[in-house]
Amino acid sequence: MGIATVDRVLNARAPVAPDTAARVVAAAEAVGFHGKALLRHRLSQLAPTCKLGFLLQKEGKWVYQRLANALRIAVDECRNVRAEPVFSFVGSLSADALAAEIRRLGAEVDVLAVVSVDHPAVSDAVQECNARGVPVYALLSPLRAPDIAGYVGVDGVVAGRTAGWAMARMTSSQGEIGILLGSHRYLGQDANERGFRSAMLDYQPGTAICDTMVYLDDETVAYGAAQELLDRSAGLAGIYHSGGGVGGVARALEESGRAGEITYICHSRSPDSERALMTGTADLVISADFNQLAKQVADAMADAVLRGHAGPEPAPLRFELLTKESL
Repeated sequence: MGIATVDRVLNARAPVAPDTAARVVAAAEAVGFHGKALLRHRLSQLAPTCKLGFLLQKEGKWVYQRLANALRIAVDECRNVRAEPVFSFVGSLSADALAAEIRRLGAEVDVLAVVSVDHPAVSDAVQECNARGVPVYALLSPLRAPDIAGYVGVDGVVAGRTAGWAMARMTSSQGEIGILLGSHRYLGQDANERGFRSAMLDYQPGTAICDTMVYLDDETVAYGAAQELLDRSAGLAGIYHSGGGVGGVARALEESGRAGEITYICHSRSPDSERALMTGTADLVISADFNQLAKQVADAMADAVLRGHAGPEPAPLRFELLTKESL
């Protein structure tokens, strides 16, 4: 990269490829060049325009509001493209409803990222988008669709094994362990459960683990499922919870008078999970950093726009372990 190239970017004397201009800006920032703000402006003028679509779940849930805000910021900070985020929220786990929205939104954007249950109807919709040249990324939970561009999120088995290791350290093998799961069709949650069970077998093989209770990722149903679990197991020593509705499970524990007595491990940082940690109802929360998640998926989608196709699959996100003391 020579002086003439830098001059063309700085003074807009001749066309410069966006990736070349991006390298000029990166070099200017590395050396503290005083005109780097102007270079960034030139880069934004060269960058292609695009629409990045995001299909999320229930709009009223804190987790998806927080994720949407993080995605807006991450898209705005993309330097190699001038991207407009386009959001859609689906309030149902219906595979047909999700597939229909994937098709609709995929017709409006250049790249799509979706939070979805896994189902053949969803795979068909992903295939149709891909055939039109619209790559589709799975967000938060993987999808088995053969044409999926990649998955952005944590490794569910590793996260589940971490929960199992912690549960084995915090409980006695004499008690029972209950598992609450939002839906096996969320492959991330399914992987959490598999990892948890495998780790419990490794670290505390004598522990009785109850049959998994599936509650359709609804807080009210989660509350009822937790009540049922507490009622039928007097010797319950711990609850592992993968999915939403932490507030419902925490309420059931507190109303039973056994909060703090039963080890409770759940996923995702939220006001409800933070409150559960602070009151001693929850012992550990396993959570991805939404800012990192948003940046990784926005960067992958912008890269797909520049390449004209999806690039290498993003690496799994690291997750954090939250306790009362670490908040």
